[in-house]
Amino acid sequence: MDSRTFVYTTYIRTTPERLWHALTEPDVTERYWGVSFESDWAKGSPLVWKQAGATVADPEQVVLASEPCRQLAYTWHTFTPQWAESVGLGEDVRARIAAERRSAVTFDIEPQDDQVKLTVTHDFDPAGALHGMCSEGWPPILSSLKTLLETGEPLPSR
Repeated sequence: MDSRTFVYTTYIRTTPERLWHALTEPDVTERYWGVSFESDWAKGSPLVWKQAGATVADPEQVVLASEPCRQLAYTWHTFTPQWAESVGLGEDVRARIAAERRSAVTFDIEPQDDQVKLTVTHDFDPAGALHGMCSEGWPPILSSLKTLLETGEPLPSR
């Protein structure tokens, strides 16, 4: 793996079904991530990203793999000016990350007794800046997901 691949593994006291639901249902992703998705989650299907009042749809935003309760993968969203404005990102940074090769994220789900091993792999453009931004963002998102599934409440927003 090159230095531009982010890998994070966590163990969550839940079931593969509950974790799949938490990764794919807009009302749940909004709670721990602040993002919701519109998709039927079939391989090749479009994925609409909604965050902070911005809606991002693009023909290249697609589901790459979908094996319910085992694996989910999709291309990362398009960095539109509307999205950048809604999340407070400057145009210079938006333009720089928009010029990078589109990244992709994979969620691997493995049952282990009364818990699930979740491995998140996010592959980035080796020459890009997005790697650093997402590498800082994933740990709090995944910690909030774990907390939500184990306690019923996500971590407080930062």
